[in-house]
Amino acid sequence: MSKRFWNEKNVFITGCTGLLGSWLTKALVERGANVTGLIRDQVPKSNLNWSGFNNKINTVRGDLNDYFLLERILNEYEIDTVFHLAAQTIVTIANRNPISTFDSNIKGTWNILEACRRSNLVDRIVFASSDKAYGSQEKLPYNESAALQGRHPYDVSKSCADLLCRSYYETYELPVCMTRCGNFYGGGDLNFNRIIPGTIRSILHKERPVIRSDGTMIRDYFYIEDGAEAYITLAEQIKEKNIEGEAFNFSNEQPLKVTEIVDKVLKIMDSDLKPQILDETSNEIKEQYLSSEKAKKILNWNPSHKMEEGLEKTVKWYETFFNAE
Repeated sequence: MSKRFWNEKNVFITGCTGLLGSWLTKALVERGANVTGLIRDQVPKSNLNWSGFNNKINTVRGDLNDYFLLERILNEYEIDTVFHLAAQTIVTIANRNPISTFDSNIKGTWNILEACRRSNLVDRIVFASSDKAYGSQEKLPYNESAALQGRHPYDVSKSCADLLCRSYYETYELPVCMTRCGNFYGGGDLNFNRIIPGTIRSILHKERPVIRSDGTMIRDYFYIEDGAEAYITLAEQIKEKNIEGEAFNFSNEQPLKVTEIVDKVLKIMDSDLKPQILDETSNEIKEQYLSSEKAKKILNWNPSHKMEEGLEKTVKWYETFFNAE
C-alpha cells in the first residue's frame, strides 16, 4: 500500500534535518512523494545532507514562529500531508533555557495547527509528541489513556503541544494524530550528549563512554528506521481507520537501564572500555517506557528491528561517518 499511497503526494516535514526527519524524508522520497522541508539552521553534516536527500526535496529556510511562512508553504506547495517533527528535543537544554523550548515546542505547534486549519488542502497531520508528555506515572508501561502531566520544561512543552493537537481536533475536527515514542537512536544523530551516539563516538575515539546520570534510569530505545515506518503507517491510516484526534505509542517494548544499553554498544564494538558514571543529572524521570499494544492492534504495526540489529546498523553508520571525516 505504501508505495502507491505516497506517489505524487505533496508532503510537508518540519524538522527534516533532524534524526527522525531525515530518515522520514528519505523513506517518503523513495515512495514517490513530493517532499517540502522547513529548515531553520543549515547543518552541513546532518543526515539529510549526508544521505544526499537534501537535493531531492524542496527546502524552505525559516522558523516555526513565522506563521505566515507556514501558510505560504501549505498553499504554494499544495500540501496534503504534514509531519510536524521540529522541536527543541534536548532535556538539558530545556532545563537551561526553558523559554526558547516553550517558544519552539508550544508556539511552533499552535502555529502549524492554525495554518493547517486555515488550509483547505491538508488531509492528514502527524505530530511528534513524546513519551515525556506523560511525565512520571506509577503504572508502567504507559498506555495512551495515561494523563499528560509533564513537570519539567521539556516534558511540559510536549504535554502542552499534545493537548493543543487534541484541542484542534475536538474544536475544528482537524485530522491530526499524535505519536508518543521512546528514545530514538540510529545513524545520523549528531547530538552526542545522547547516550548511544555519545557512547559510539567515545569508543571510536578510544575514550571511556560517559554516563551523565547514575546509569539506573530505565527507558525505551527505538530504532530510527522503525520510527520512520511507524509515522508513515499512521499517516496512511488516519482517514481509513477514522482515528483523527487519537494518540499512538510506538516502542520496541524492551526497556533497558542506561548501563545496559551502554554495555550492549560496548559488546557490539568489542571494546573493554569501562563507562565513567558522573551521576550529575537532575529533573529526570526514573522509569519511563511504553506499551505499543494500541498501534499493533489498530494499525497492524510492529517494529522490524531487534535491539541488537538496530545497534549494529547504527554503529556501522558512525564508523562510516567518522572515517569520512
